[in-house]
Amino acid sequence: MFIPSAFAETDLIWLDRLLARDAFVTLVTNGADGYPQATRLPVVYTRDAHGILIEGHWAKPNPQAGHAGPATLLVNGPHAYVSPGWYPDKDAQARVPTWNYAAAELRGVLEPVTDPDALVAMLDALSTHYEGTVGGDWDLLPIEPRQQRMLAGIVGFRFRPAQVQIKLKLSQNHPEANQRSVIDALSALDAPASRELAQWMRWRRDGDTAG
Repeated sequence: MFIPSAFAETDLIWLDRLLARDAFVTLVTNGADGYPQATRLPVVYTRDAHGILIEGHWAKPNPQAGHAGPATLLVNGPHAYVSPGWYPDKDAQARVPTWNYAAAELRGVLEPVTDPDALVAMLDALSTHYEGTVGGDWDLLPIEPRQQRMLAGIVGFRFRPAQVQIKLKLSQNHPEANQRSVIDALSALDAPASRELAQWMRWRRDGDTAG
């Protein structure tokens, strides 16, 4: 990922924040035909004293299923258009539109997981987390025949990144007046994505890593 120095971020609290808001990621590997293979899927993210661990699973028919070795994982954050008319410090001729956003790219090694007990633990963690976000009460019942067939149809994976790149393009290369103006303009739009981006700009501007 191309990251000018003004937009590079090393504090992993921003990776925590990115995956807390949207853990539906894109997993990219090299396909057998030489072209990149990409799968979009939900994951469970853990960061502790032992490092970063990301777990998920593929359907067995997926050509990427069972891939072992190098992989890239792309994490999406908030994004929105920024109008050049929102900058108060520039002449009209010097203004250009842009797109503000936050994103991360992780590079590391994939380890496929086929052990039934490990798969059950992965699926249980995934379902427990997401059922909680919607107020649901679905439970994984690995002894139930239909769920046993479901387990037989997937391949799990663990991904441990060796390199983490975080990009926060949030107008921090602009004077304070410009940042305030863009934040105000985004906040005033009738678009949840724009208002969310404005909040991220406030966090970055104010050095807020608590969320």
